[in-house]
Order: sequence, then structure tokens, then C-alpha cells
Amino acid sequence: MVHSLRPLVLCGPSGCGKSTLLRLLFDEFPDKFGFSVSHTTRSPRPGEVDGKHYHFTTRDEMTAAIERGEFIESAVFSNNMYGTSKAAVAAVQALGKICVLDIEVEGVKQVKQTDLNPIYIFIKPPSMEELEKRLRDRNTETEESLQKRLTTARSELAYADIPGNFDLVFVNDNLEKAYARFRDFILGEEKKGSPSSADTTSQG
Repeated sequence: MVHSLRPLVLCGPSGCGKSTLLRLLFDEFPDKFGFSVSHTTRSPRPGEVDGKHYHFTTRDEMTAAIERGEFIESAVFSNNMYGTSKAAVAAVQALGKICVLDIEVEGVKQVKQTDLNPIYIFIKPPSMEELEKRLRDRNTETEESLQKRLTTARSELAYADIPGNFDLVFVNDNLEKAYARFRDFILGEEKKGSPSSADTTSQG
């Protein structure tokens, strides 16, 4: 494992724009970053490819792997298990790339118990009202699952507001500005090269 390449942990409510910011980052730096492919027990959605979007697995297989200590973090959401395996992170680092983990707050808490030493970034939506609008506009949620996502989002935002939990917390209300802040912070942290024990939270 190349410890100078600190992994990047990205967190934020569903609908905050994480995937858009990550796509811009990967498009600009195709050789610098690699995505950690998570495991999940949910069924593939149309167009999703096993091993690319997720490693699709069964509850029994994933539970056994977690018990064997093969996962960095795992969580249950909407009755499906999700998780990041040590092998998925190692596969990206073996390519000499910075490994990106897109995980929930519960996963962040678990990662903090490991020696991974990543850079923690949290992306906030402009408001809860805007977040709800974005989720409704997707037309992929039932009313029940939408309300669950909003409840989860409130608790995630509360966790993000605690100083020291993330290295950077920012609001994605303007894509161009948000991306500039996102990329500049990551590149600045990576230039430091060595793991930092200082807890610095930048609000904005």
C-alpha cells in the first residue's frame, strides 16, 4: 500500500451532487484518481455493470466476508447492504492512483476506526428544500423511500457540522465554484504528501 497516496472519502446526502463533482474530477485527472467499487446486495439497475458500478453480491456472501474482516466499512440502507472491501481500495492504490470512496456517514465513522488515514470531504446541498426537489425530480423514489432519504440527510448534515469530523465541508450551490473548491482542496492536500494528524474543518 502506498501511504503517500491518501485515499479520498467523499460524503453527502443523496442528491447533493457528489457524482457530478466526481465525474468532473475524473474527467480532468483520468490518471490520478480511481474509484473504489463498492459491494451491494441490491439488484442491478438498468445499465449497471457488475464490477464497474458495484460488485453485486448476496447478503450471505457479504455477511461472511465482513465477518472475515475483508471490509473497511459497511452499512444497511433501504434493506440492502453496502460496503467497501479492502481489496477494492488496494486494487486502485496498486495502480498508483488516489482511491476515492463515496460512502455514507455510518461508513465514515467506521473508516475513522481504521488506519486508512483518508482526506474527509462532505458536500452539502444548498438547502433541504432544494435537496427534496432534486430527489423528486429524479422520479426514482417512492414517497416512503424519499422521506427516509431526507431523514438520513438531516442526520448526516448534523454530523458534518461537528468540527473535526471532516477536513472540508462546503455547499454545492454553484457547480463551477463548488468544483473549483473541491479540486483545489484535494490537490492541495495531496501536495502535502504526508499524513496529517491535524483536524482542520473549513466551513463555507
